[in-house]
Amino acid sequence: MTSEALRAELEQLRTQLHDWNHRYYVLDDPSVPDVEYDRCLRRLQEIEADQPDWITPDSPSQRVGDKPLDHFSQVAHEVPMLSLDNAFDADELIDFERRCLDRLGQDVAPLKYSCEPKLDGIAVSLLYRDGLLVRGATRGDGRTGEDITLNVRTIGSIPLRLLGEDYPAVLEVRGEIYMPRAGFEQFNERARSKGEKPFVNPRNAAAGSLRQLDARLTATRPLEMCCYGVGLVEGGELPDEHAAILDRLGSWGLRTNAETTVVEGIAACERYYDQLALKRDGLAYDIDGIVYKVNRLDLQQKLGFVSRAPRWAIARKFPAQEEMTTLVDVEFQVGRTGAITPVARLEPVFVGGVTVSNATLHNQDEIERLGAMVGDTVVIRRAGDVIPKVVSVVADRRPVDASEIVFPTACPVCGSAVEREQDEAVVRCMGGLVCAAQQKAAIRHFASRRAMDVDGLGDKLVDQMVDEELLENVAGLYHLSRDQLVALERMGEKSADKLLLALEKSKETTLPRFIFALGIREVGEATALSLANHFGTWDALVAASEEALLAVDDVGPVVADHLRQFFDSQDSMAVASALMDAGVHWPVIEVVAAHDLPLAGQTWVVTGKLEAVGRNEAKNLLQSLGAKVAGSVSAKTHCVVAGPGAGSKLTKATELGIDVIDEDAFLTFLTGHGVAP
Repeated sequence: MTSEALRAELEQLRTQLHDWNHRYYVLDDPSVPDVEYDRCLRRLQEIEADQPDWITPDSPSQRVGDKPLDHFSQVAHEVPMLSLDNAFDADELIDFERRCLDRLGQDVAPLKYSCEPKLDGIAVSLLYRDGLLVRGATRGDGRTGEDITLNVRTIGSIPLRLLGEDYPAVLEVRGEIYMPRAGFEQFNERARSKGEKPFVNPRNAAAGSLRQLDARLTATRPLEMCCYGVGLVEGGELPDEHAAILDRLGSWGLRTNAETTVVEGIAACERYYDQLALKRDGLAYDIDGIVYKVNRLDLQQKLGFVSRAPRWAIARKFPAQEEMTTLVDVEFQVGRTGAITPVARLEPVFVGGVTVSNATLHNQDEIERLGAMVGDTVVIRRAGDVIPKVVSVVADRRPVDASEIVFPTACPVCGSAVEREQDEAVVRCMGGLVCAAQQKAAIRHFASRRAMDVDGLGDKLVDQMVDEELLENVAGLYHLSRDQLVALERMGEKSADKLLLALEKSKETTLPRFIFALGIREVGEATALSLANHFGTWDALVAASEEALLAVDDVGPVVADHLRQFFDSQDSMAVASALMDAGVHWPVIEVVAAHDLPLAGQTWVVTGKLEAVGRNEAKNLLQSLGAKVAGSVSAKTHCVVAGPGAGSKLTKATELGIDVIDEDAFLTFLTGHGVAP
């Protein structure tokens, strides 16, 4: 590449990074995923490393963020809040340690490192004078931030007064303000219900919440803070190791991360990386990597800083959970209840550890909110086992031939009319069992493991049976003959015999499973269990009035209406009767009032991997005893069942002094209450 071309690339990269910085730090409206930003920044750093004379003070490589917003007063940081260099693989982490030892001398090897999850939130500074919180500020550009004192005072995890008496006269605490996943989902759900625009991700939600001019609005947002270090300290002494400083901050009432640990040597850092990567999806908050810091403060001082980052710390990034790709087409799928869902067909892209070629677009409202068009460059997000979704459109990359996404006016499978109820975002096919897609989805649901548990009835086999008109509804499963099955493509005699045996075995079920298997709208496993325990028999449930249904836990007006519609439908009841006529049966349930159940009023949490019983079965067993099973641990939790791999929930339970039992103790407990898994 010629010098002129290289210089032009440099200027283009600087312009692009400045724009992305402004969107990310100032407008809270990122237009590209972090991985794309990192690529461009690394390319800029490569050019500047080759051409150091081209480095300018305003280069993005020399800055942390962008200018603060004008409508907040500005705060000058007494000690600059610098950024961190990144390591994207094990080799770069090894290079980091080599550079440290080259400067310090080999006699300090092996180095000890404080390993801390890198929370995906907003870096802030808290200033305490004589133990009182007097100022909160954003990082801003690293030297000047925004005064957000009134807003940080609304966050419960930030103490207004430090605990104890041994804190310095002046203490600047640094950390990350973030929005936990559960709070983020609840906040977005409320926003959607009000017709407001939801946030794209928890990081954006935290940033937008902190930058509210009215602190009363910030107070309504589920924000938390986790401290990771200190800045200015006067009138007191702190320990001489970083991890010990974090412990001291904890003793003063400041939250630090429970996953933080100290290890020796870079190989142990890699092991910690692997361990935390496995726990990542089970954490209550988003993290995008791990920060490694040389633990001894005297060694930190010897290592010093470069222009924008300390030499004694580095961030090891996890695989990106967001990436960019092209929206090639949109197809429309019809579900069990007739819901028509738009599915984005994408140019395959590697994200979240897998190659993704499809992503959900949810519904028509979501397409309109995104402003998505076929041909657009879009940002895809995939975290853990969560279905990939399109989170935003990169509007400035829209091609001239981009085309609108047109929602179908008739069912794409059966051609029936489609309708959208006034209070719903979903468009539904009104074809019912006339629609092959709804038939197939209903049969798959009926045969699923948590419903009737028909082993060997896979999706492709269901598709074949419906396409060849062997089945019209789920009751037809119990009238299939061996000859019909053997005649199917790729179905041998042994497979046919195994399926017939599985169907016969499935006839012996439970009333909760039967109710759930019928696929009544809004009736999930927990609601089916509550209905069965409340009414005891199928006939009593069918005869229940809407008022009687509303007396059941987990049943509100919408669910009660769907239940009555099902029971009042001749077609639906004919299918249920046909199933029972075919031999589907269950043991009698002894009806016990909810308040008389042994675990009534208690909240339990199940976490980790359970060997003898799955987590869903454990949940059902606890609910049958009257317990409420929650997804997170709080002070109101009565007990936690923890299997191998239990992470942050176990940690929090221990911190709160909540009873924790392993799987063996749980099974003994169930047996003692007359419940067998």
